[in-house]
Amino acid sequence: MRFGIIGAGIVGTAIAIRLEQAGYRLVGVHTRSEKSYQRFCHHLHWEKRPLQEWIVEADLLFLTTQDGMIRVAAEELAQRNLYKEGQIWIHCSGSASSRVMEVNKNLPISYLSLHPLQAFAGIEQAVDLIPGTHFGIEGDKEDIGVEIVTHLGGIPHRLDPQQKPLYHAGAVVASNYLVTLAGLAVRLFEKVGIEEKEALASLLPLMKGAIQNLEKVGLPQALTGPIARGDADVIRGHLEQMPADIDSVYRALGLYTLEIGRRKMEMTGGAYTKESWEEMNRLFSEQDRLQR
Repeated sequence: MRFGIIGAGIVGTAIAIRLEQAGYRLVGVHTRSEKSYQRFCHHLHWEKRPLQEWIVEADLLFLTTQDGMIRVAAEELAQRNLYKEGQIWIHCSGSASSRVMEVNKNLPISYLSLHPLQAFAGIEQAVDLIPGTHFGIEGDKEDIGVEIVTHLGGIPHRLDPQQKPLYHAGAVVASNYLVTLAGLAVRLFEKVGIEEKEALASLLPLMKGAIQNLEKVGLPQALTGPIARGDADVIRGHLEQMPADIDSVYRALGLYTLEIGRRKMEMTGGAYTKESWEEMNRLFSEQDRLQR
């Protein structure tokens, strides 16, 4: 199939490279940033063609702009009659529905969303990571979406577009908030005199170990530490010295982790003692914080 790219950022460029390798034919790329275009050409040697010349050749049109510009780009294409009948417009946003591109219900266009469930820091890294990456798919042509993702080497998952914000929120928690948790842990290490760079270097092997445990044994078995053991005394010691601005976050995470710990206990044939369960719940409660 022939495809074009509007928005030559990291994701758009990496997908173009992988699609070309899979036998798809690139017919054009359009970006308002000369720097992005030059970077694109560094990876895929390409002679610039006017948008209006190549867009009618594309079976697939990827709108890989920033999320806030997807609908703007679709509106501009519709207003300028830059499409062909039967074309599939595709965006790669995790939060926006494929329907965000439907600016005119009379256009003979289909709409599709293919979201790579991955954090891409650069083009080379993205090209390497796309094979094996899970993709969320929703829209008019989901079968074609599955086919595209499979050719990219990815793993497709069909999504309910109505529930897509929750899917994206889950991705944010797993990726963005992991960085936040590292930042909180580093701040606690700084409180005991370990500088930021050294603190992060100390914590990364621990975090990698936790991820490896998740890969090997999954949830809830990967949970370790005082909550997994039901050690209320250790948790109490944490809270007695916890900085005020981190206290509520630590407690909220603890309350959620208690349920994971309970599930782990049950799966291994054990259970928290009544006293331990009640004390940990009390320690993590907001009421306990206010009393302090």
